[in-house]
Amino acid sequence: MEIIKELGRITVLPISRFTAHGAYLTLSEGQEVLLPQGYLNGEEKEGDEKEVFIYTDSEDRLVAVTNRPVALLDEFAVMPVKQVAAIGAFMDWGLPKDLFVPVSEMGKPMKEGESYLVMVCVDYRTNRLIGVSKYQDFVLADTEGFEEGQEVEALIFERTDLGFKALINQHYEGLIYGNETFTGVSTGDHVKAFVKKRREDGKLDLQLTPIGRQKYEEGAEKILDALKDNQFLPLHDKSSPEEIKSILGMSKKHFKQSIGQLYKARKIVIKEDGISLVD
Repeated sequence: MEIIKELGRITVLPISRFTAHGAYLTLSEGQEVLLPQGYLNGEEKEGDEKEVFIYTDSEDRLVAVTNRPVALLDEFAVMPVKQVAAIGAFMDWGLPKDLFVPVSEMGKPMKEGESYLVMVCVDYRTNRLIGVSKYQDFVLADTEGFEEGQEVEALIFERTDLGFKALINQHYEGLIYGNETFTGVSTGDHVKAFVKKRREDGKLDLQLTPIGRQKYEEGAEKILDALKDNQFLPLHDKSSPEEIKSILGMSKKHFKQSIGQLYKARKIVIKEDGISLVD
């Protein structure tokens, strides 16, 4: 059975004809695919082009839709489970028909309401799009190209005892340690992160703030912004880490380094009960 090359992708296709059910679009190999009536605005005409996503409906017929799923073919996304059955799980990926993850393609048993990292793949036996949560089969182990301090795009996909697992640039696995996470992050968040260390197993340790001196400058700017709003912050050397995290969202070590930098620059006054801007 031949795989339609537009399957699972966003593509622009011309309208070939209309029926009571919608408009038929012409695929690159000459086949037609239906764009249901609900996706038309009533102003289209033959020859017009529509940007659509191609997948299969509940009866395994090719269908086009104008809304975009959270992931295309060969892409990862974090998706919530809508329903679990004996044969697999049905994921919400933003389309009318849920994405099916067979039991054989689950990295671990799934639970309704929980979210998991899933890649969109083609089941070549049926020509259907399916989800695969065995992400380890797809992530790349060769991370030699990454350098300490490098900025990356990260998708938070699982919380563990150590912190948060993250997918880096859609291809690599990393970890953000929980005791270094001072701003709220949740599973499914896309964040800007920085490479802290490349481990022997090829995985990458990440942090959410820039590495080195730039980190302190960012912390100093954050403290200055808070002081401009409040004129005074009741934080000092003896403040608890919890107080500092609650008010500024940073660690006590980061706070002390940042106020040291501001003090040397004569931007702040350090008092016994807190800090304030220099008049």
